[in-house]
Amino acid sequence: MSTAAQAERNSLRVMGLAGFASMASMRMCDPMLVVLGQEFQVTTGEASRVVSAFAVAYGVLQLFYGPLGDRFGKLRVISLAVLACAVFSAITSMSSDLSLLVVMRAFMGAAAAGIIPLSMAWIGDRVAYDRRQETLAKLMGYTVSGMMVGLWFGGFAAEHLGWRMAFGVVSALFAVAAFMLWRKLRSMPKASAAEPSSSFAAYFSNTFQMLRIARVRQVLTVTAIEGALVFGAMAFIPTHLHQQFDMSVVYAGSVMMLYGVGGLLYSQLARRWLGWLGGERGLVRTGASCIVLGLLVLAWAHEPVLGMLGCLSTGFGFYMLHNTLQVQATQMAPASRGTAVTLFACLLFFGQSSGVLGMAFSVDRGWLPYALCASAAGVAVLGFFIGRLVGRH
Repeated sequence: MSTAAQAERNSLRVMGLAGFASMASMRMCDPMLVVLGQEFQVTTGEASRVVSAFAVAYGVLQLFYGPLGDRFGKLRVISLAVLACAVFSAITSMSSDLSLLVVMRAFMGAAAAGIIPLSMAWIGDRVAYDRRQETLAKLMGYTVSGMMVGLWFGGFAAEHLGWRMAFGVVSALFAVAAFMLWRKLRSMPKASAAEPSSSFAAYFSNTFQMLRIARVRQVLTVTAIEGALVFGAMAFIPTHLHQQFDMSVVYAGSVMMLYGVGGLLYSQLARRWLGWLGGERGLVRTGASCIVLGLLVLAWAHEPVLGMLGCLSTGFGFYMLHNTLQVQATQMAPASRGTAVTLFACLLFFGQSSGVLGMAFSVDRGWLPYALCASAAGVAVLGFFIGRLVGRH
């Protein structure tokens, strides 16, 4: 293996650890919602503000991290974002009431916003398009593993250690990742300084110019809808498992790990799936079909084993569909890839926050199975349009 390839692999591992911690922190609150509602004497829907606050802040800050990454260097900005996550996660563990917890989760989302999207943009800068789907899938392997651990550990900590301990552990994980990134930065040659004329005004002007491109608008639109339909539903699947199958919080979080297992089944064989299914359009059709099947099974099944299969199918399909959209995002504006990818993440998490609000309205009224069916129907239509979009590329 060449020195450059080894350096690329080492960088991917370090950013993968940061992405692991970011996704663990993001999804850790999903199985905690029932416990948080009981502790702060609010409904589960009201407790879900800790999820939507993270998603909104994560989305808004993408508008700033893209320009920062393009101007000052993506790896440098990622390292500072990871350090901020370590600090904010430690403070979150000391929240005294739900309102403060929601505010601190928003700060966490604002800090974490600079990790995974800029890592994707870094890959887009250094990896050729024909290898990009596979490389992004490797990064996805780290983030999916983080999601799985976060879902399990969030439920385990809420029931056995206390939710505060969970945020303390995540803070320590972020601190380790920040140290490794700092060492990586010190070993790299200093990047040339940005042109003095570069400014945030110029970057935002460039963003508006990007939005005039039809393909950019199309990718961002379907991404926002995907976030609302799939991520919005995902936030309440542990609650649904708890209510529908009478699972404990820990057990529901553990079952939700199968969502991540489905993602790993895809990410570890991404290149082979691409060949087996006849390219990106085949990935989109298969992914959307698996999501629809999984959500419908989750909505109406009464046997725990079927709920497990529903989680597995939904996760497998989602990551197959989402990875294809990620590749499209890295290529829709190659000259400003950092801005393009973070704008992609911005719309994804605005969609998620909208989906969480809609689902929260449903869960407090006992309509969650019907909401899952509505999400399944939406994904079926969305898969058709994404298939056409990919086919025209």
